[in-house]
Amino acid sequence: MSYYSYNNGGGFFSSIPPVTKNIIIINVLVWIMAELRPDFMYETFSLFYPTSPFFKPWQIVTHMFMHGGFWHIFFNMYTLFIFGCVLERMWGPKKFLLFYFVTGLGAALLHTGVQAVEMQVYMSQAAEGSVSAVQAVHALKMTPTVGASGAIYGVLIGYAMLFPDSVLTLIFPPVSLKAKWFVIIFAVIELVTGIFGMGGGVAHFAHLGGMLFGWLLIMYWKKKHTLYNYR
Repeated sequence: MSYYSYNNGGGFFSSIPPVTKNIIIINVLVWIMAELRPDFMYETFSLFYPTSPFFKPWQIVTHMFMHGGFWHIFFNMYTLFIFGCVLERMWGPKKFLLFYFVTGLGAALLHTGVQAVEMQVYMSQAAEGSVSAVQAVHALKMTPTVGASGAIYGVLIGYAMLFPDSVLTLIFPPVSLKAKWFVIIFAVIELVTGIFGMGGGVAHFAHLGGMLFGWLLIMYWKKKHTLYNYR
């Protein structure tokens, strides 16, 4: 097992692997454009439920480059920088890019699937005359989903599976644990909060979807004995 090598002669910025660097750049540029033209950007490039009047097919991809505010993009890109650089150096740019998009699209798939289940429940209740259910149907169709968090959670589980015993320390609270335990704790928190509807406004099942598809892809590569090649 060896790291994919990069030329570090150009300083700190040039030492960042190309896919990680370009994903961060694109996200920042899109965030700036969203700050300048919020109505157009969020209506056009966020992910809406498929029956929403705002839904467009390209949103399945473009929502991964949209964010809901400075801290949203900051923590996502910071996490990508910390862990994405390691994975890209391990796998090379092509394989890391594939992993990033598989986890991001998998996150959107699970998130939309959960929304579809919710929609069926709301529609049944609306048919029985529930006003709150009618409002819930409308809200589900009109609420956009944004963020790279699904792919970021995929990157986290990828790191934990490759380096399970590496010790990570949170800034707040200052807790240190092995990577495998951090990821398990994150997964449990996302599952519980998602099931019980806690933490409104957060796509918990998108996070779980990123982790699930990241786990599946790595297990597939392990089965094929291709986890550490660059293709």
